[in-house]
Amino acid sequence: MFTQSSPSRHTFLAGIAILGATLLLAAAPLLAVAGTVPAGFVAHFTKVNGVRLHYLIGGKGSPVALLHGYTQTGYMWRPLMKSLAKHHTVIVPDLRGAGGSSKPESGYDKKNMAVDIHELISLLGFDRISIVGHDIGLMVAYAYAAQFPQATERVVLMDAFLPGIGNWKEVWLMRDLWHFHFYGKVPLALVKGRERIYFEHFWNDFAADPKHSIPEADRRFYAKTYAQPGGMHAGFEYFRNFEQDAKDFEQFGKSRLSMPVLVLTGEKASGNFLIEQTKLVASNVNGVVVSGSGHWLMEEAPNTVIPAIIDFLNRADDQLRPKIGETP
Repeated sequence: MFTQSSPSRHTFLAGIAILGATLLLAAAPLLAVAGTVPAGFVAHFTKVNGVRLHYLIGGKGSPVALLHGYTQTGYMWRPLMKSLAKHHTVIVPDLRGAGGSSKPESGYDKKNMAVDIHELISLLGFDRISIVGHDIGLMVAYAYAAQFPQATERVVLMDAFLPGIGNWKEVWLMRDLWHFHFYGKVPLALVKGRERIYFEHFWNDFAADPKHSIPEADRRFYAKTYAQPGGMHAGFEYFRNFEQDAKDFEQFGKSRLSMPVLVLTGEKASGNFLIEQTKLVASNVNGVVVSGSGHWLMEEAPNTVIPAIIDFLNRADDQLRPKIGETP
């Protein structure tokens, strides 16, 4: 028998459809990070400095924040998180514009991105932290320590460079690093739907050996994550803001960092350049050039890098002496 639907039934069904669509949209950031939470960690979202940050937190002890770089998210720190959490509260955010965090149009200068992290750390109730950053994350880590030195215990900077410090333009203007100047409407149109192809340039060309760089599963994950609406725009904004970062960092550099700083670089990537830059802005620098590694230190040399980070963060203050070295 055919029964005519009543107006109230239509209204009810329409309401259910709208609610379902709303919930799906709200869950989009969660879907982007689903299945990536290591045992012992919990995922959260919170709004700070006008941006909604996704972060993981776990462990117990003195706090450490881990800041990822471009083409990656907080997911990159998985191999380190469990070991570090034995003696530390480990906080792993997705930076503004990346992963499950929101992707606003602006605010991607590293000075402001450091404020994002500082507000997150303050919201969690911590007065002082150690901070570890790779690639774009190291720029945010430096901006954090420079703006909030009394709130910074130790710093680890991993393979890239510091805009505005020393001969920074030698890196910024290198022909092979054309992506620093690749942003705007046309580049966005060119990479739309081709995010994986674009990222292969980074993952392959900046590794000592492309076959021992970012794993295939991780490449699929990162490409899908950055393909979210606003993801590629945000990534390009990291680079577009380098000139502003240079102005900010030049001012920061007038006051040297006094806390211990560990610099880890790849022999086939930054080499001694980042170490020498850091010595210009910090007075207690331990530098290690990781032999045989390219830019992707966590993936290319985990057996060297992970123990080095843990040792540096766990060591007593009087054992941290400035030195420049190279791994065997």
